[in-house]
Amino acid sequence: MKVLSLREPFATLIKEKIKTIETRSWKTNYRGELYIHASKTKSPIESKELRDLVENISLNYEHIICKCNLVDCVYMTKEYVEEIKNNNYKEYICGNYEEGRYAWILEDIEPLENSIKAKGQLSIWNYYE
Repeated sequence: MKVLSLREPFATLIKEKIKTIETRSWKTNYRGELYIHASKTKSPIESKELRDLVENISLNYEHIICKCNLVDCVYMTKEYVEEIKNNNYKEYICGNYEEGRYAWILEDIEPLENSIKAKGQLSIWNYYE
């Protein structure tokens, strides 16, 4: 299975269907089923709005926690960033929206009934059971 590792709380925000766009500095041509892995590293949460979103959510370090479909990879223009900021602020505070980065569009998010203990890797990686 194809897997993408994210720092917490961002992996769990995807699992909880709060975050449906993953922002990256690099683009991908991959489209299809993608599993989300919560890495062992936690990102600092600087904004109060983001802290409020994760306040009552249990985080899932070092586990593959959900699957989704990666349906598009959008180059972020100034207009795209403004559109997300103005029309989907909750999504905006869950990512790094800067012109020149990429928005990976995730659909059909499904939490796994049983998470899978795994060590994360960089980029999109393969997990073999």
